[in-house]
Amino acid sequence: MTAFFTETVPGLFNYWVVIALMMIGFYTVIAHDNLVKKLIGLNVFQTSVFILYISMGTIRGATAPILMDGPAGDHAVYAHPLPQVLILTAIVVGVSTTALGLALIVRIHEAYGSIEEDDVLAADFATQDAEQAEEDERSRAAKAAEPHAPSGGDDGAEHEDDPRR
Repeated sequence: MTAFFTETVPGLFNYWVVIALMMIGFYTVIAHDNLVKKLIGLNVFQTSVFILYISMGTIRGATAPILMDGPAGDHAVYAHPLPQVLILTAIVVGVSTTALGLALIVRIHEAYGSIEEDDVLAADFATQDAEQAEEDERSRAAKAAEPHAPSGGDDGAEHEDDPRR
């Protein structure tokens, strides 16, 4: 049992870091109402995914995938460049997404005066209720102003006993 803790656990240190960062990021998104803190939590979670992919793509004793001449190049172990390329692309996308998220948070603050999720939702529900009441009032006013057709009059619908057929 001690061999497990002395050999395996330190060898999996990167994965323990990934798990810790994922849980910290997830907790931050779930527990906080502040939109900026939620965005930071998403970034921490995203960073844990980056570390996970880099850790899986690591080969001990590998060199950069640059071909070398001579006897050293014949038996060299090369690291696969695809995980690093994918993570570089993901980092660029992550930075862009973060910038967009921050711009949306600024716009939400301008519109609602707060970046707390509860305040924004309360203001949004109040706006929806006011718009619904206004729409109901317009509907009632339109029905009251609408002239009623006399009974037995032509309502514009076609009937089966139409003699013109």
